[in-house]
Amino acid sequence: MERFWFLTFDGLAAGAVYAAFALALVLIWRAARVVNFAQGAMAVATAYVGYAVVSATGSYWLGLAAAILSGLALGALVERVLMRFAGPGGPLNQVIVALGLVLVIQAVLGMIFGNEYRPAPAPFDTDALTIAGVAALSPYDLWVLGAALTVVALLAVLFTRTPIGLRMRAAAFAPEVSRLLGVSVGRMLTLGWALAAAVGALAGMLVVPTGLGLHSHAMDLVFVIAFTAAVVGGLDSPVGAVVGGLLVGLILSYVTGYLGPDTTPLAVLVLLLAVLLVRPGGLFSAARARHV
Repeated sequence: MERFWFLTFDGLAAGAVYAAFALALVLIWRAARVVNFAQGAMAVATAYVGYAVVSATGSYWLGLAAAILSGLALGALVERVLMRFAGPGGPLNQVIVALGLVLVIQAVLGMIFGNEYRPAPAPFDTDALTIAGVAALSPYDLWVLGAALTVVALLAVLFTRTPIGLRMRAAAFAPEVSRLLGVSVGRMLTLGWALAAAVGALAGMLVVPTGLGLHSHAMDLVFVIAFTAAVVGGLDSPVGAVVGGLLVGLILSYVTGYLGPDTTPLAVLVLLLAVLLVRPGGLFSAARARHV
């Protein structure tokens, strides 16, 4: 029983990390109806900026702010310079451009910072708290989970309670109609990319301390798992991203603990296929109207 509780807490800790990154994928999907496959590489780039500030100032919080601001700027730049010109050809063009951007960012980071892992200290203790003799969540895990839930609440308010959030969704779903109604679709798309990159930057700063350190490929595996979590929860649902992240984290923890690490990728694939077969839109997808 102690092993079960240990794997449960370990899965929740890992799931909080996946949930934080899945939120960035959900945000760009809601704002632009595209999956940004460069999200991981962009998050690593902003994490380098953040930890450069941490090294210069000694303050993690200043580094976190710098990473988020650089994410805003990078997201807007990518949309203005690349995605705006790839969009008219269809979603596939944007996917190809995003994959090319991954290669460019990783190559540039490798040339500038090298291929060695750099230390990325956490702002809180990473040692798990002990409850009734069982290792539970660490203070840093609680910070990651709290940050993810805070982002969910802010996104919910943004997209359902603010005029600018409703304009962003309208621009993504029906750009031509939105233009006729006076919505600046181009600005809304730029804002969506900027916000998504900022959330990705936050996720990167949360994820990097849980791994081997800062590296140009530090987010590759995390992106794959977070993408699975976003699809499982529903690409249009911030709550689904968090639930999907926690669910994927728990499944990976149980499978690794009871069946061995070799079966972990298979478990993620089985979960993804099961959700796509039973509920293709994700567990928290909204019901669609039927048209006759």
